[in-house]
Amino acid sequence: MSVMVDIRSVYKSFGSLDVLKGIDLKVRTGEVTVVLGPSGSGKSTLLRTINHLEKVDRGEISVDGALMGYRRSGNKLHELPEREVLRQRTRIGFVFQNFNLFPHLTVLENVTEAPVSALKRPRKAAEETAHRLLERVGLADKAGAYPRQLSGGQQQRVAIARALALEPRLLLFDEPTSALDPELVGEVLDVIRDLAAQGTTMIVVTHEIAFAREVADTVVFMADGRIVEQGTPEQVLGAPREERTRTFLAKVL
Repeated sequence: MSVMVDIRSVYKSFGSLDVLKGIDLKVRTGEVTVVLGPSGSGKSTLLRTINHLEKVDRGEISVDGALMGYRRSGNKLHELPEREVLRQRTRIGFVFQNFNLFPHLTVLENVTEAPVSALKRPRKAAEETAHRLLERVGLADKAGAYPRQLSGGQQQRVAIARALALEPRLLLFDEPTSALDPELVGEVLDVIRDLAAQGTTMIVVTHEIAFAREVADTVVFMADGRIVEQGTPEQVLGAPREERTRTFLAKVL
């Protein structure tokens, strides 16, 4: 199976705070990788480096065989112009914790905006795709609504439809259920489950252990800016080798 994401020796600091301390990770095409770990372990920063929302200090990240944010010339890396980085990002869907929908646009407009502006798709074709995606996430009847008229779970499902509208090769989820009331979590996880069943390559940062056990091909446990342990859900969640992993799971299970 081919590798979709290849992260090699990635370091990232904010001032004197070392957030990522030498991350190595491969994500295979068509698989779901779930990243667990305590707050402050570097999970969200790792996601943001994958689509170059954060520049790495050292190391490199390739997505679908292309170096993110840079081109190589001999032994040197040269940063790509912003328009090239934006083009790269269109291949990577990102679903944020707090939805990040445009409040002044309808649901339909939120989903069609990026394909029209970034991919130069004809609006009519983009709208047809948007209607199809809204049906897929169970919101066909909400196309004309504004974000403020939706529940948090509905807003997050719109955000997933918006990410899918660019037909990405990879989907990144940054704690997609943490801003939701408990009774709304299931509806968002159901959509992610469906995507997993269809072979979508995903990296999901979450605290939902039961979901990780059910959906993940690989579970990665991070702490203090490092990957402490990774393996199948059975290995990492069922029989963790590292004391740090066991301590974390004892608190959340």
